[in-house]
Amino acid sequence: MPENDTWDYTLYIPNDLRAVSVCRRTLRLILTTHGLTGLVDTAELLAAELVSNAVRHTKGPAALRVRRSPGGLVWIGAWDTDPAPPPPPRAMDQTVDLEDGRGLGLMAACAQYWGWQPSARFGDRGKYVWCELVAA
Repeated sequence: MPENDTWDYTLYIPNDLRAVSVCRRTLRLILTTHGLTGLVDTAELLAAELVSNAVRHTKGPAALRVRRSPGGLVWIGAWDTDPAPPPPPRAMDQTVDLEDGRGLGLMAACAQYWGWQPSARFGDRGKYVWCELVAA
């Protein structure tokens, strides 16, 4: 497959914290297979944050989506069944001693862009929280 081809993967997961590990390993395999090993560590960290938030803070199923755009961006996102927007990210220096609450701060620090939008899957209302990384 040529380097600039687009692709799109979606992994549907149950509401189970063990799904975070499955998503991390799947993402690592996808990026490695497409020759994007330089993104693996950052992408895996961000995907784990997105998916763990989706599983911890909702009661329904979730999904991890990974795709590459024609412009060379890699988008990573998590869909969940809660339509409420995510809280604003905390600055990383405000979360040093906290057990949680760093996810969106990591997103803001490590991704070129991130955001969220209302979404619907499985007939349920929900949201899609995403980030983008430059693949070049």
